[in-house]
Amino acid sequence: PHRIFIPASELHWSFARSSGQGGQNVNKVSSKAVLKFNILQTSILDDEAKDRAQKLFVTRINEFGEIVIMSDRYRDQPRNKADCLAKLH
Repeated sequence: PHRIFIPASELHWSFARSSGQGGQNVNKVSSKAVLKFNILQTSILDDEAKDRAQKLFVTRINEFGEIVIMSDRYRDQPRNKADCLAKLH
């Protein structure tokens, strides 16, 4: 299998408060992670790979050509970031 290295500069992160249960910190801590990676503007994929990615991630691509992956599975931001990266992988 081919391995693709995505530079950290092409991964765009944002964080929000998680919904659901979480104890006292649920409304204070921004633990939900949102990862965006623009497959249309990246230089690491050729046109054929971009076309395949668009078909593969059709439900996760927004109108700007960004794959959007979210995780609020865990109560802490680092584990949710790792979960987003695992989903992207």
